Amino acid sequence: MDFILDYAGFLLRAVTVVMVVAIILAFAASAKGRGRSKEGSLHVKSLNEFYGDLKQQLQAELLDKKQFKAVNKQEADKAKHAKKQKTEQSRVFVLDFAGDIKASAADSLRHEVTALLSMAKKDDEVVLRLESTGGMVHSYGFAASQLARIRQAGIPLTICVDKVAASGGYMMACLGDKILSAPFAILGSVGVVAQLPNIHRLLKKHDIDVEILTAGEYKRTLTVLGENTEQGRKKFLEDLQTTHDLFKEFVVGYRPQLDINKVATGEIWLGTDALKLELVDQLQTSDEYLSKRAQESKVYALEYAFRKSMQERIGLAALLTTDSFLLRWWERLLQQRFWR
Repeated sequence: MDFILDYAGFLLRAVTVVMVVAIILAFAASAKGRGRSKEGSLHVKSLNEFYGDLKQQLQAELLDKKQFKAVNKQEADKAKHAKKQKTEQSRVFVLDFAGDIKASAADSLRHEVTALLSMAKKDDEVVLRLESTGGMVHSYGFAASQLARIRQAGIPLTICVDKVAASGGYMMACLGDKILSAPFAILGSVGVVAQLPNIHRLLKKHDIDVEILTAGEYKRTLTVLGENTEQGRKKFLEDLQTTHDLFKEFVVGYRPQLDINKVATGEIWLGTDALKLELVDQLQTSDEYLSKRAQESKVYALEYAFRKSMQERIGLAALLTTDSFLLRWWERLLQQRFWR
């Protein structure tokens, strides 16, 4: 037991030193990097090559050397013949959107869309692999406006939902010319919600006054610290209803086949039921769809990655180091316990 306590003390001291050094370096890097723009770069990956490599790796394991060589030669001859034909293949541009509550991925999405619109033609296609439970109205409205640029350019847009596209996520999905969903993906939640605590009674109990001064009748409706009124609550609910009405108009504008009153209740559905309600057009995973498209088109995955600042890189390194220390410490404790 003494050994365990000594070891734990050592680890905690080491973690403290690492964190202090990381904080000092982060502040230094922050001071040095002030005024610099946070730029990034566009990364392009051929999914045809990716799927081809997967197939070749499996062939290498399952076929003998003679068969493997014959198959490779056959595919090389096929590629050579296609090149001689000089037939221009259509292209598929694949984007990914993993949404948080602030739709932060829209910062990358805007640049990805700008890049592909500079080269995409009307016989090309854009596929968005979308995963989001929704979040802030204005943030997801901005993200959806990036997809609207693709629609306005007349380029087919396919939305693939493998896990979830709810609330603001479904608002984005609506912009697709077609929506593909995995059978057990979650879709819908066409509604608006807001919640906030109110500690006015607690403050009043301890004789703490909070003054909220505003200019404008509805500058502040509901508050966290002050006393909420029925008038303010009524106005807040009116604003929520207005937002919900705009949400419904947006959805039905892009998917007029929906019974909007039936699906705009805030409920969610799994893919199989979403198909019956026409929230989606087909049950299919993104992997299945893209692997098929790769057989007939050139498929490119685009990702705009922002360059991380020095303090962000140091912070991430410190976090990973701390996690590693704590994990090792926990494993050692478990080992000591079981050995004894």
